[in-house]
Amino acid sequence: MTVVITGASRGIGAGLAAHYQSAGHEVIGTGRSAAAQLQLDVNQPASHKAMAEALGDRVVDLLVCNAGVYLDKGHDLDSGYGADLWAQSFATNVTGVFLSIQALMPHLRRAKAGKIAIISSQMASDNRAPGGSYIYRSSKAAALNLGLNLAKDLKPEGIAVGIYHPGWVQTDMGGDAADITTDEAVNGLAARFDALSLETTGCFETWDGRAHPY
Repeated sequence: MTVVITGASRGIGAGLAAHYQSAGHEVIGTGRSAAAQLQLDVNQPASHKAMAEALGDRVVDLLVCNAGVYLDKGHDLDSGYGADLWAQSFATNVTGVFLSIQALMPHLRRAKAGKIAIISSQMASDNRAPGGSYIYRSSKAAALNLGLNLAKDLKPEGIAVGIYHPGWVQTDMGGDAADITTDEAVNGLAARFDALSLETTGCFETWDGRAHPY
């Protein structure tokens, strides 16, 4: 199996890359730095085109859209949430997801049963709206909506799409006080990706297999 993971330089993305490599799969991890296995700035359409060209005629069995940012943590309503942060966040968390999928559609179509996993968040859910983090919540809700609609359109092509809450994870983004370790999140997410099928396409699930309310 060939797995492409965006945002694989650290955190959950790096953990997923290591997990699939240890299982003997071919893993192509992307990142913005020169040290990344395959350079990809998800905000730049030209970068997506270059990624697709670099993959040539390879088959992609699983695309994990993991790259994301949380730029408005701790902002206050009176003085925070600048317009530039809205633009940057949606460019990465929503447009970047779409462009990654769009660029790799030919590669996913070559797979017998291609899969797309979109890392969203429980913060995308209408059932978890305690206030604050308006930009991050909105962008992750948009990513969820994008995944649901792609699942509908891609099902006839045999490509399944799942949307996932990775848990509150002890990463740079989640912080040391988070609930679960990266290993716990990675193992849970990998199990969810394995279970994803055309029968479950369009699912919104937690890392540990629970259906998450929209």
